[in-house]
Amino acid sequence: MVRKLKYHEQKLLRRLDLVNWEASGGNLAEVRALRRYRVGRREDYVQYKALARAVRALARRLRDLGPASAAFRARCAAALLEKLHGLGLVNSRQSLAVCESLSASAFCRRRLPCLLVKLRMAQNLRHAVTFVEQGHVRVGPEVVTDPALLVPRAVEDFITWVDASRLRQKVLDYNQERDDFDLAA
Repeated sequence: MVRKLKYHEQKLLRRLDLVNWEASGGNLAEVRALRRYRVGRREDYVQYKALARAVRALARRLRDLGPASAAFRARCAAALLEKLHGLGLVNSRQSLAVCESLSASAFCRRRLPCLLVKLRMAQNLRHAVTFVEQGHVRVGPEVVTDPALLVPRAVEDFITWVDASRLRQKVLDYNQERDDFDLAA
């Protein structure tokens, strides 16, 4: 029979996964990115890495096409750049060189909490993640409680506070824009 682990031993073993050792050890750059962007689940970051790797591979394959398929290459490159620019992952639609340097951090920067900090709706990522998880933020008409939501450029302008949010009321009070009708409701 094995003895019951003490509290501090259980706490130390929480981070150790003996079945899947890659998940517990990790990469130092990966751990830094997880901490920097406040990514709660490692699986999300692994998925971002896989997507970035697929985009880079596609860009390399398009670059390596022969001169006989120049029209096809131009069409596909324009479609890829338009899609990535629409998602907000690249800033320019000029060349495939920006696609070849795409990283998982670009996906992390398009997460909802990062955009809340960018739009100055939150002071830092920790507060932004808390606001999203508590349901203070909506994107368009939908209330979002998942901080892993990737927000495209077209929807970025529709990030607002929920109408019943105490944070929204505090902001309106501070700006002296709160309506008397809102007080009754």
